[in-house]
Amino acid sequence: MEPDEWQLSPVAEPGERDDESTLRPRRLDEFVGQARVREQLQLVLQGATRRGAPPDHVLLSGPPGLGKTSLAMIIAAELGRPIRITSGPALERAGDLAAMLSNLTDGEVMFIDEIHRIARPAEEMLYLAMEDFRVDVVVGKGPGATSIPLEIAPFTLVGATTRSGSLTGPLRDRFGFTAHMEFYTPEELELVLRRSARILGIDLHAEGGAEIAGRSRGTPRIANRLLRRVRDYAEVRADGTVTREIARAALAVYDVDELGLDRLDRAVLSALVRSFGGGPVGVATLAVAVGEEPTTVEEVCEPFLVRAGMLARTPRGRVATALAWSHLGLTAPNDVPGWAAPTLFDE
Repeated sequence: MEPDEWQLSPVAEPGERDDESTLRPRRLDEFVGQARVREQLQLVLQGATRRGAPPDHVLLSGPPGLGKTSLAMIIAAELGRPIRITSGPALERAGDLAAMLSNLTDGEVMFIDEIHRIARPAEEMLYLAMEDFRVDVVVGKGPGATSIPLEIAPFTLVGATTRSGSLTGPLRDRFGFTAHMEFYTPEELELVLRRSARILGIDLHAEGGAEIAGRSRGTPRIANRLLRRVRDYAEVRADGTVTREIARAALAVYDVDELGLDRLDRAVLSALVRSFGGGPVGVATLAVAVGEEPTTVEEVCEPFLVRAGMLARTPRGRVATALAWSHLGLTAPNDVPGWAAPTLFDE
C-alpha cells in the first residue's frame, strides 16, 4: 500500500498477523494496562482454581485493539486449559454451535469474538449450554421431530464484543464476570511499545516511544502497527535507531499527525468545515464528500474524533467543534461549539 493510501486501522493486515501473535502477552502479569480488569480477572481465575471448578463465563467489551483476544488466550493459559476460538458471524446455525460444544473437553475455554453477531438460533442454544452444560439437539422435522438432550463437558465461555449494547439481555445476564476495556494512557502505551521493541529487536529510544505512543489513539494494536512502520523507515532511511526525530519523520510519511489523526480523519474534518461550514450535516452526506462508506466514517473515524473533542453528534447531524477548526489552521465562527475533551484519555 502506498503511503498516501495508508490509514490507521485496528484491524490487522494478513502480513502483520504473525507479528501481532508474537507480541501478544502470554500471562496475566505480562499484560500491560487495564489494571482494574486484571485485578478482577485474577481473583476470578484464582478462586476457580482453588475450588477446582471452571470459572464463571467472562464477557470482555470495548473498542477494537485493546487486548480482548489476548485476555481470552491468557485466561486459558492461566487455567492450563486449551482454548477453542470462533466468532459470532461464523455461528449461523445452531448445529454449528452444537458440534463445537459437544467436542469440548472438561474445563476447556471457548472464545467467541464479536459475540453480539451470533445468529439467534445459536444464541438460544448457548443459553442452556452456559447454564446447565447441556444442549438439545433436534432430530427430524415437523410433527415427528424429537429433541435429544446432550450433556457437554463443563467449560468457560469467553465472549468479546465491541458493541455490548447490542447483546440481548438473556445472553448478557448469563456471564458471571463482565469487564469493560478502557483506552490506554500514553504512559501505558510507552510500556507496550518498550516490550514490543524488545521482542522485535528494535532499538527504541524513550523519546521515540513517547512520540509514537502520543499518536496511537489510546490503542495498543495501533501503537504496535506504528512501531513497525517507524522501524521500516529507520532501517531504510537511517541507522535503524528509533529516536524522536526519526519517529516524527516516519509518521509524517504515513500521514499520522501529532494527535494521531490520519488522512481519512482529516478529510472528514476538512469536508465538514470547508464544504459544510462546520455542520450540522448527516453522516451519509459527509461520507459521500470524502468518498467513503457511511459505516466507515461512523465506525472508524467518528469515535476517535468525538473522543478528541473535534466532532460532536447532535440531533441535526455532525458538527465540528472549535478545536477542529483550530487543528485545520482555521478560525472558527463565533457560534461554533467550543467544547473539547481536556485529554483524550479522560473517563
